[in-house]
Amino acid sequence: MQFLQFQPVLTSALPTINALKQPTSDAWVEQAIANLDIILLDHSHCERKAAGVALNFMFRYPSNTKMVRELTAIAREELEHFELVNQWLERRNIPLAPLSPPPYGAGLKAAVRPNEPDRFLDSLLVTGLIEARSHERLGLLATHCPEAELAKFYQSLMASEARHFGTYWVLADTYFDREIVQQRLDELAIVESDLLVNLHPEPRIHS
Repeated sequence: MQFLQFQPVLTSALPTINALKQPTSDAWVEQAIANLDIILLDHSHCERKAAGVALNFMFRYPSNTKMVRELTAIAREELEHFELVNQWLERRNIPLAPLSPPPYGAGLKAAVRPNEPDRFLDSLLVTGLIEARSHERLGLLATHCPEAELAKFYQSLMASEARHFGTYWVLADTYFDREIVQQRLDELAIVESDLLVNLHPEPRIHS
């Protein structure tokens, strides 16, 4: 089956996924670089949640064979990244601890329509947009982080974030009509960017 591909495009020399409507602000970069330990801790939470999201899809839609196969791989990789980030936390003597979430996730969840099959489509696209934004922000951290080894670590994760976005997009394109998918992606991408217009006061990957 032929499907539309979203490729990383160069914006100010930084590769980003062109499904995103607006780039991350300089204010977020400044906030993140000034609070790298908190960003690392939040990154740990993000990887754990991403694995959980993939598993939740499999519990909710267990008969979708292609989806189950693809998201099994993603869940495994997200847990591997969770472990890698936790190793960085240990190196920096940062204990695992809860963090209050920014409004980003709840705002995207509120945009998901409650009834099937709309819920399935919206959930796939929202998850893909989160992966796309994570790809962009890890790239910003890799570019601006003053610690060379940590910057290299962020750089090493970018390809998988882009690939995960692609997987969720292809799944949406597999189960739904292309025009419907593209229209809804555009609508949700506007919501996603609007949620990031005002910088959250607490540093987070998606603040």
